[in-house]
Amino acid sequence: MDLQVFLLTFIPMFVAIDSLGIVPLYLGLTEKVSPLEKNKLVLKATLTAFVICVAFLYIGNALFNFLGITVNDFRIAGGIILLIISINDLLFYSSRVRDVQPDDVGVVPLGIPLIAGPAVLTTMLILMNESGKTYVIISLVLNLLINYFALRYADLVKRILRDAGSKAFAKVASLFLAAIAVMMIRVGIMNSIK
Repeated sequence: MDLQVFLLTFIPMFVAIDSLGIVPLYLGLTEKVSPLEKNKLVLKATLTAFVICVAFLYIGNALFNFLGITVNDFRIAGGIILLIISINDLLFYSSRVRDVQPDDVGVVPLGIPLIAGPAVLTTMLILMNESGKTYVIISLVLNLLINYFALRYADLVKRILRDAGSKAFAKVASLFLAAIAVMMIRVGIMNSIK
């Protein structure tokens, strides 16, 4: 395994998933849920995110071919979406949480779109074309494990980081996501011009 390729796949996905940034949202969504139910929700959300990501990884390129979309088109569009998401997270952090029923937060909105959202799906498809499926799947599994443990032990993470630290981490992750988005747009435009 090439460590450099792995890191170039793992790090953007780590930023896109934003495991610690999801913690305050998760705690807000599960405020009235029992600890046992929280554990079930975390497992359900993680499995949902994994299934969606792997399915998208395998059908994404076929869908592109069917629609006549190139990787550079998706890179530019995905970059714009990531930029909007990151700006929204930077300026309006709490707007991702809406009226949610505690019973069904495992799949939506926790599994999709908070864990496996547009940022993760876009990042995965672009990384697959640069690094290959193997590196993307390994990075996805490791990042989902990190995310699982961050949510599973969210109360401990919250105590360590406190609200301000958790929100600060989310803002820094959003800033990196914005930089990755700008890079994706730039590379997509440059490759389209060639």
